[in-house]
Amino acid sequence: MRKKIVAGNWKMNKTLQEGLELAKEVNSKVKANHAKEVTVVIGTPFIHLSEVSKVVDPDIVAISAQNCATEASGAYTGEVSAAMIASTGSRYVILGHSERRSYYGETDEILAKKVERALENNLEIIFCVGEVLAERENGKHFEVVESQLVNGLFNLTAEQFSHIVIAYEPVWAIGTGKTASSAQAEEMHAFIRKTIAGKYGQEVAEATSILYGGSCNPKNADELFSQPDVDGGLIGGASLKSDDFIAIVKARQNH
Repeated sequence: MRKKIVAGNWKMNKTLQEGLELAKEVNSKVKANHAKEVTVVIGTPFIHLSEVSKVVDPDIVAISAQNCATEASGAYTGEVSAAMIASTGSRYVILGHSERRSYYGETDEILAKKVERALENNLEIIFCVGEVLAERENGKHFEVVESQLVNGLFNLTAEQFSHIVIAYEPVWAIGTGKTASSAQAEEMHAFIRKTIAGKYGQEVAEATSILYGGSCNPKNADELFSQPDVDGGLIGGASLKSDDFIAIVKARQNH
């Protein structure tokens, strides 16, 4: 059985104090909801990590960073290493988010280095893939996603790949209010699983959790999670309100 995962990505939101309050709310509501069959993750800004880890129960809520450096340590002003992230008690790191790829020029080659650093520090990786609107309209969405998988991840061994969670995020649906239909999401998730099977075999592919990450909210979560290859969600805006986030966790429990 592959993991059901609902992961929040707070992006650049919430002061430290606000973040601590939100983390406490999420922790208490997940505990009250007995959501043990769903792995709940919150991806906070770097400055929150060590403090948030003190106010959540690691058996109930896992902590994630939103990025890490390509290098292990050294004279890289402003960067945060995978070892630093792991030292805070964080278990996950989000890599390859479309905002990192677009705004900060992160290439597949850069991301492959970040994946390596994260694995060296025993972090689980939520690796984002997805196409922009022009690529979908030109029928290149499968080609783009396959390339991101191959160039970013397929140098890994099968054992290393077991620490990867894939998040499919149609870039045209992030923060736009648009959502891929459940059929579009399922089609791409099934393609991703087939691509993984082609490299690592069916057993590895069936064990890999694939999350949907494009404007998932309490209204559409149930339909998205009803699809056989949609194993959970990487949640943006809706993760900033504990009630909305928990509603999505509950939707994942129901399927």
